Amino acid sequence: MSSPSVSYSITVRLEMPAQPSAVSTITTTVEHAGGVVTAVDVSASGVDRLQVDVTCATGGEDEAKQIVDALGTIAGVVIGRVSDRTFLAHLGGKIEIQPKMQIRHRDDLSLIYTPGVGRVSQQLAAHPEDAVRLTIKRNTIAVVTDGSAVLGLGNIGATAALPVMEGKAALFKRFAGIDAFPICLDTQDVDEIVRTVKIIAPVFAGINLEDISAPRCFEIEDRLREELDVPVFHDDQHGTAIVAVAALTNALKVVGKDLTSVRIVQSGAGAAGSAILRLLLAAGATDVVVADVHGVIRPDREDLDPSLTWIAERTHGDEYEGRTLHDVIRGADVFIGVSAPNLLTEHDVASMAKDAVVFALANPLPEIDPVIATRHAAVVATGRSDFANQINNVLAFPGVFRGLLDGRSTRITNEMLLAAAYALADVVTPDELNATYIVPSVFNQNLHTQIAAAVRAAAEQDAESRPPVTQV
Repeated sequence: MSSPSVSYSITVRLEMPAQPSAVSTITTTVEHAGGVVTAVDVSASGVDRLQVDVTCATGGEDEAKQIVDALGTIAGVVIGRVSDRTFLAHLGGKIEIQPKMQIRHRDDLSLIYTPGVGRVSQQLAAHPEDAVRLTIKRNTIAVVTDGSAVLGLGNIGATAALPVMEGKAALFKRFAGIDAFPICLDTQDVDEIVRTVKIIAPVFAGINLEDISAPRCFEIEDRLREELDVPVFHDDQHGTAIVAVAALTNALKVVGKDLTSVRIVQSGAGAAGSAILRLLLAAGATDVVVADVHGVIRPDREDLDPSLTWIAERTHGDEYEGRTLHDVIRGADVFIGVSAPNLLTEHDVASMAKDAVVFALANPLPEIDPVIATRHAAVVATGRSDFANQINNVLAFPGVFRGLLDGRSTRITNEMLLAAAYALADVVTPDELNATYIVPSVFNQNLHTQIAAAVRAAAEQDAESRPPVTQV
């Protein structure tokens, strides 16, 4: 049975006898069925009957049904409506568009629409670059997906990806004040995706690519970066890389080691793995070995595509006789996994160097159970919310895009990504830093503003990312 989670929480309406023990009976029944009661509200009362709304966290749909069935066994209880809180949260979508100016009378109408809007259109026809000041482009980005690699669900398509992209847009607004719009494309053809994004690009000041499978995501990003004059950010790559490098920066502080001298073993060479490697090398890592499903990536492998060839040429896989992850992890200071569940054994972690760091980031099941990893590693992080040190992209992308928009950047560089990573790491103060707190809470009031400021400063120092400025 899975641990109860708010993502599987339900609210059950009960009609039951008005007895002093009503609440305790409900709570006990839910707990015995494997749930956790989070609220009990009396929504109506009569002389001898109560209407009670019970909200509880469950371990999944099957467990939720078991809890409802158990409540139905309480003497005198009649089960009413059962509501799934996750589905209720998504009813009608999670975002909306609101006008910034009230439209109260003819003068307002003339200012925001015809005839006044015509003057602004003429200005933009003569100076298109002014769209960033005079339209929603100033603060709006597109969250673009083809639904080919959504969360841990795989290739579920454009429509099924929409709730995820809406959620991403809501997070942009909540944490960085950015208006983001979900664009779910009903095609997985690289040429069509690139062409479509280019066609809609005039509306947006940035493009956030999301949940597009590798290796297609690399070509899509590269082509869009080349052909657009706005920053293109693939969150599955760069967001993960920023948070991983930030977390590793702090983890190495905890164990008293330096990035330039530690030996790093990485499992996974897809979108996230490739980006993490690139940012680690940019940050100064010198000794990295990468393995994928076929073993250690090294120049003499015959199955290397261009992406894997790049990795083989810049890592140290050919310095080891062994060709498996288990061979190369012995003596390593750091393990970073963005691959598949249960690849590491307890023996593997025990064979690592003293004060090892283990980032088992595969979701929903990590490369090794974090509880087991902590028996031997000094610092452990996962991608899960139910364990300390969650490596979560939401720690990075709102502040990164806020900085890009504020800095009016037309591109993203390694310097900007590293600025974001170091700013994220610095949010955790020396007094706060320890083995179970290497990254801050997403709700930390300084997090997104510090990242935004660092990215903006890096963008303003990059002459090639600065757009032309005109005066009206």
